[in-house]
Amino acid sequence: MSLQPMITGARYMISAGHYLATEAGWAVLQAGGNAIDAAVAAGIALGVVHSDQVQFTGVAPMVIYLKERDEVVTVAGLGTWPRAARLETFVAEHGGTIPPGVLRTVVPSAPDAWILALEKFGTMSFGDVAAAAIRYARDGFTMHPVMAHWIEKNAASYRRWPQNAAIWLPGGSVPREGERFVQQDLARSIQFMVDEERAAAPRGRAAGLAAARDAFYRGDLAQAMARYHREHGGWLTAEDLATYRSEIVPPVRATFRGTDVLTCGPWCQGPTLLQMLALLDGVDLAALGHNTAAYAHVVTEAMKLAFADRERYYGDPRFVRVPMHTLLSPAYNAERRRLIRDDRAWPEMPPPGHVPGFDARPAPGQPSAAALASPVVPGDTSYVCVVDAKGNVVSATPSDSSWDGPVIPGLGFVPSTRGSQSWAVPGHTSCVAPGKRPRLTPNPALARRGNRWFMPFGAPGGDLQAQGMMQVFLNHVVFGMSVQEAIDAPRFVTHSFPGSFEPHPYLPGRLDVEAGVGRATGEALAALGHRVEWLPDISINTAGVCAIVADHEAGILYGGADPRRAARAMGW
Repeated sequence: MSLQPMITGARYMISAGHYLATEAGWAVLQAGGNAIDAAVAAGIALGVVHSDQVQFTGVAPMVIYLKERDEVVTVAGLGTWPRAARLETFVAEHGGTIPPGVLRTVVPSAPDAWILALEKFGTMSFGDVAAAAIRYARDGFTMHPVMAHWIEKNAASYRRWPQNAAIWLPGGSVPREGERFVQQDLARSIQFMVDEERAAAPRGRAAGLAAARDAFYRGDLAQAMARYHREHGGWLTAEDLATYRSEIVPPVRATFRGTDVLTCGPWCQGPTLLQMLALLDGVDLAALGHNTAAYAHVVTEAMKLAFADRERYYGDPRFVRVPMHTLLSPAYNAERRRLIRDDRAWPEMPPPGHVPGFDARPAPGQPSAAALASPVVPGDTSYVCVVDAKGNVVSATPSDSSWDGPVIPGLGFVPSTRGSQSWAVPGHTSCVAPGKRPRLTPNPALARRGNRWFMPFGAPGGDLQAQGMMQVFLNHVVFGMSVQEAIDAPRFVTHSFPGSFEPHPYLPGRLDVEAGVGRATGEALAALGHRVEWLPDISINTAGVCAIVADHEAGILYGGADPRRAARAMGW
């Protein structure tokens, strides 16, 4: 039995990580906007109603299907390290770590990415799609349990900066569920961009969008960010902001049993999902049985193999060569699959695969003792997907937390702290460098079968995202569950690899298992060598997947949303 009702529709559908974000996108669809307009509205709203885990000034990677062109594109909404950033500073002055604060700031990318998507593929103005977010920030919304949980968990971090505590610890305490939560400064910042757009509107929609963007990247907001960094030892400058541009680039793709799955490139962890599927494509998963010990074991071992290759090869393709074609090839994954034993789990992360011509680079440093002893960092983020009446599809994963860097006083936001997903380790594929992008965890995905069937899906959860997403995908495609049943089903996640967030915790052999998987299955996994840790039946620490299935042959849209979060789907 589903824990949430599956929503069906025949015209359009949206599913997002918070119900007010869903409402924001829904209103845009009802007003005649397309999927891109609606996704941007929901994404900006998530930066308000989930501002613990999504910053308006964070990241916003997207996968977009354009029906008229029958084309899938991605928006690389991820900022770069400032020009002044120096790896040597972290090595010499911070013991090879990237500390919380201004030094982990990269150029905020989400405002540019949202506006770029509107400019190239949308129909509405920035003011149209930002209206709900401004209202939620200015007038407030009632605190929801997921956000209250994360604020409480990170209360000490918020208190590092009085301006952060003033917003997320109003009155000095964690907001309680049901209390009204207001972000007046953030509302004014977004409204300023809208006002600048309106002033330029007589020159046309494109000029208005450019003015909104300039308000953030060149105008008063940019100057305030640059000034704060200059006065507090940060690296972000007005030039870094003024010259930043997101990219529109082709997706990376793989085919799993007749279904094409598309993600962003190896500047994020998206292709790990594709490699996990490639590793499992040679396994009769249905014969193993859903969530049996044999099934959970082989899926976990495949995830470990993919993460080993992520650790070895992934990085910003503008700075490092990533052998993506090889990593996703059937021959390579058939060879890697031979490392999966039926009777024994790898006690740690397996070795990466061998790719000719990619072994000359010095091996990265091993995780430190501090990282080995660190608790699991489950990560932040939220998600939105939309299918509109014309068949356009958007899958987007906005992110960035508000507890590991300072708010710019008076602006109500934290410029992107995604530098936490780089390494202060010389030779690592994702080490810090000026102009380089960190290796991002947010990884929206889109599955399709020609023009007749689409499934946008994604999740919050840092390193857990691809793991939860893959299990939901397999539940639906291999085991025939409805999309909501596929999301509700119990999950398991491994931590047997260096985590993406500083201090990159590494917990060899650890496998977290939701209680719904069953005690007997967990004990059998432990007997195979997995270090099983039990989670509740429904755990916030196994990602929070949202998905839509668009069956155009049947003329039905199915919307699923994860009960592990505040997610909701809505369709008509």
